[in-house]
Amino acid sequence: MTDARLRHGRASLALSFFVQGATFALLVTRIPAIQDRYGISDGLLPVFLAAVPILAGVGSVLTEKVVARVRPRVVLRWTQPVVLLALLGVGAGSELWQAALALGVFGLAVGALDASMNMMGVSLQRAYGRSIMLGFHAAYSLGGIAGASMAWAGAHWDLSLLVSYLPAVVVLLPAAFIGSRWYVEGGEETPEKGTAGAAGAVSFRLLLPLCLVMAFAYIGDSTVSNWSAKYLQDVLGSSEQLSTVPYNVYMVTTLLGRAVGDLGVRRFGAVAVVRGGTVLAAGGFGVVALAGGAWTGMLGFTLLGLGLCVIVPQTFAAAGRMFPGASDTAIARLNIFNYVGFLVGSPLVGALGDAWSYRGAMLVPMVLVLATLLYAKSFGAEPARYGGGHERPRTADVG
Repeated sequence: MTDARLRHGRASLALSFFVQGATFALLVTRIPAIQDRYGISDGLLPVFLAAVPILAGVGSVLTEKVVARVRPRVVLRWTQPVVLLALLGVGAGSELWQAALALGVFGLAVGALDASMNMMGVSLQRAYGRSIMLGFHAAYSLGGIAGASMAWAGAHWDLSLLVSYLPAVVVLLPAAFIGSRWYVEGGEETPEKGTAGAAGAVSFRLLLPLCLVMAFAYIGDSTVSNWSAKYLQDVLGSSEQLSTVPYNVYMVTTLLGRAVGDLGVRRFGAVAVVRGGTVLAAGGFGVVALAGGAWTGMLGFTLLGLGLCVIVPQTFAAAGRMFPGASDTAIARLNIFNYVGFLVGSPLVGALGDAWSYRGAMLVPMVLVLATLLYAKSFGAEPARYGGGHERPRTADVG
């Protein structure tokens, strides 16, 4: 495979990550507007919110079966437009059943999309022979910032959901679809066999540590996403305006950490980077729990972004290295724990906050994230240390 083709494949996949980040942010940041549009009660809203990650988990499981017959790039090429059209459907409907249908399609498609994107990212990283996964997730973070900014503009000018979503879909859908022409997979010359034998080669006992790390990371991430504003305002006494800042700061620091994280992996190895990120994230939760004021809390959320951002991409990469002959299967199964963490995190912190205290509740994701240190060696297979004298033999260093 030529260097130019790999570079084009890397750029097109990064675009896909960017589009997905923007799409997801456009959905989750307008949840209050979706609730108002469809008249969803406070009691029913958690059902809708839980259904999306549950169906996404189903979509990830189905993708494991589908890629036994078609390449992940085919799954990605056709599911990304479905996700964007489902987002548009959320904005265009008026009846509750229409919202349920659109969100259901969104959930199933986004599970397939997340799984296939990361399958391709791991495959390309293998072809490069050095760490590039964090760069793809940096593109996702950048898309999330763009999507959240578009959502803020829609809310600020009191635009309807359809008017807010339509320009984004009109621009992003053709861009992603055209970009998909250049998708490549690093293993195309010796493709994986998506057979029962390959699936059987993925030992859940070996994969379990990475599954737990993935769940713990997303418990931490969902804590920031769902509780940072409330925590700053209700516990630390910030203004309503200032309480909206932590999540934006978190997203920016996530982008910055991922933008430079691949360099750290190449220089120090995946184990050191994951350990460093874990300690930094746990320290961030500790600062948030002990903060005496809003600005100290902001510092804690900044540390959280810099620490958590490296864990998820390296977990996908480690699964690919652990099962090189069945990486698609391993990643599809690992991806389910993304949604497990998302489902568990927000209700867990909310229940502990109501029953105990929100300061104390912040210590629980801190302890769970720290547990990653127990499993750090799972990231340390010899091929983990791309670059810095640890390259695979005869790898192409491109782009």
